[in-house]
Amino acid sequence: MGVENGDDDYTQDGTVDLKGNPVRRSKRGGWTACFFVVVYEVFERMAYYGISSNLIIYLTEKLHQGTVSSANNVTNWVGTIWMTPILGAYFADAHLGRYLTFVIASAIYLSGMSLLTLAVSVPGLKPPQCVESNMADCKKASTLQLAIFYGALYTLTVGTGGTKPNISTIGADQFDDFDPKEKGHKLSFFNWWMFSIFFGTLFANTVLVYIQDNVGWTLGYGLPTAGLAISIMIFLAGTPFYRHRVPSGSPFARMAKVIVAALRKWNTSIPNDPKELYELDLEEYAKKGKFRINSTPTLRFLNKACVQTGSKDPWMLCSVTQVEETKQMLRMLPILITTFFPTTMVAQVNTLFVKQGTTLDRGIGNFHIPPASLAGFVTLSMLISVVIYDRFFVPTMRRLTKNPRGISLLQRMGIGLVFHIFIMMIASLIERRRLGAAKDHGVVESGGQVPLSIFILLPQFVLMGTADAFLDVAKIEFFYDQAPESMKSLGTSYSMTSIGIGNFFSSFLLSTVSRVTKKHGHQGWILNNLNASHLDYYYAFFAILNLLNFVFFLVITKYYVYKAEVSDSMEVLERQLRGMAPAATNQEESRRR
Repeated sequence: MGVENGDDDYTQDGTVDLKGNPVRRSKRGGWTACFFVVVYEVFERMAYYGISSNLIIYLTEKLHQGTVSSANNVTNWVGTIWMTPILGAYFADAHLGRYLTFVIASAIYLSGMSLLTLAVSVPGLKPPQCVESNMADCKKASTLQLAIFYGALYTLTVGTGGTKPNISTIGADQFDDFDPKEKGHKLSFFNWWMFSIFFGTLFANTVLVYIQDNVGWTLGYGLPTAGLAISIMIFLAGTPFYRHRVPSGSPFARMAKVIVAALRKWNTSIPNDPKELYELDLEEYAKKGKFRINSTPTLRFLNKACVQTGSKDPWMLCSVTQVEETKQMLRMLPILITTFFPTTMVAQVNTLFVKQGTTLDRGIGNFHIPPASLAGFVTLSMLISVVIYDRFFVPTMRRLTKNPRGISLLQRMGIGLVFHIFIMMIASLIERRRLGAAKDHGVVESGGQVPLSIFILLPQFVLMGTADAFLDVAKIEFFYDQAPESMKSLGTSYSMTSIGIGNFFSSFLLSTVSRVTKKHGHQGWILNNLNASHLDYYYAFFAILNLLNFVFFLVITKYYVYKAEVSDSMEVLERQLRGMAPAATNQEESRRR
């Protein structure tokens, strides 16, 4: 580390203040700046899960929608929520920067939450209360009422599109990768980041859900709206302490140039010596706080883009680093595809799992458990599993594998995929027991309450949290670490995209299975009356899909080549933090990435 107020106190990763001036480590960034970011995330997750966790109950009980339509409306909205971060990452990396993109999007987010609170509060903006046991007999919401409600919901998708991919990267930007101590702190930051998500989610799944079910939707939506407003003010208060990255241009454009240049030189031979390929001087990268990446043999066809043929056209000639950045993003796509099915399973937590809960005995004395509050066990299970994983599993596996992470990120994801197979098998068996009890007590046709405790659903919720501790945490870390430095926002959006597509796929499967199983006079697997449905078949079908996806994952990972940052620099970092290697090693390693 350098002497305070000396030249060495300036960050070396290219971060600046809002005016574009170099920043000192002692004045900006670090844990001081991250405090504001982490606090924001607690309230933001509270707001999001305060809406999504119980949305299917509002759609069925207040807007009088059926099981399939309400579940699809939830998953379509959640899918859009998690797809728009691609656009937010684009605007941040290419035009506005992460900070400005976040500030604009957070204002849109707050306006959507405010409108949504009005939509559930004003009597004229929702249909009259219905006491009919069959929702089909209730008065439906008018076109205007639906337009305002869904207009507010989808305004949130625009807001989260700009905030979600940028807030975590803003936090990570507060630590300089060229400084070994700060690089170590960045690893700790992600632990605190996940904790903030856990806390906000748990509060929403317990306190807010209870308020919505037992006090009222006005207060239930008003509290997270107020919390979001406070969190935005807290984030803005931290502005003097933030480090910022200058927009480096559209990652999509840079990747497109590589692909086009390689195609235009289809018949060009690639030299055997990588030194003959076009590359910028090391100083060009160093003065911008960027990393130069050496040529690799994977996806070798793209190396044609940096073969020198005399033209300097950026759509004809690209640097080795630009080509390798593109390779890094493309190599992750097959892994991204394997995460779609598990997120389809997770989509059931806030849809069909919750609807199952409405049919069961929810009483504990005079207290009635909101069905959506069982999602809190997913969060608790995930939190406990992460602690056990970090404190016991990793040290044990580290001694066996000599891997600083205990096991690789892809191995951790694979364990999560196996959990999802067993979750859906168990969910199918539990549903079969519920249907059997409904038949034994004669409540199949009436759709009445099944005399079983809601806690029989607990195993599928708890195991879902354990699966998330392996798959979701590893997925977030994997896509962030494997993305090139100049495309971190886009890399972060990969993990969010998988959630979005998984939710859309859930809508597709639910609609398709519901339609197909009703053909030729059959009753169908998924009806408004769950006691007459066959969710046990549907969950067994999911178990088979998960098994096939796991086989595909094994094939894909066999050929995946890790980016050097993940495979060996963790070990270099550990040696440096323990004083076993000189600081110069980190400089050389960082510039080779």
